[in-house]
Amino acid sequence: MSAPQRIVMDATTRTLTLQGFDGRERRIAHAQLRQACRCAQCRRIVLDGGTLQPFPDVVLTDVQPMGYGVQLVFSDGHARGIYPWTYLEALAEAASP
Repeated sequence: MSAPQRIVMDATTRTLTLQGFDGRERRIAHAQLRQACRCAQCRRIVLDGGTLQPFPDVVLTDVQPMGYGVQLVFSDGHARGIYPWTYLEALAEAASP
């Protein structure tokens, strides 16, 4: 999976738009992205049998390219997880109606 042609953060609709996966435009809610974080801290919570609390008011504040994906920075200060392109594509597919 290669990088999408365009990535757009929209704080108003709280969505991340990815243009380029299979030539289609996909949107993923900021809250869904935060809930899907796979950083060590978030994974530890899940592996210990816990669940991540919902993040209905979280907003993306930055998207930092990492070559094989992006590091997302959220308004709650969380900036640890790296989201590979293949993972973002799977999240986008799951978010599609």
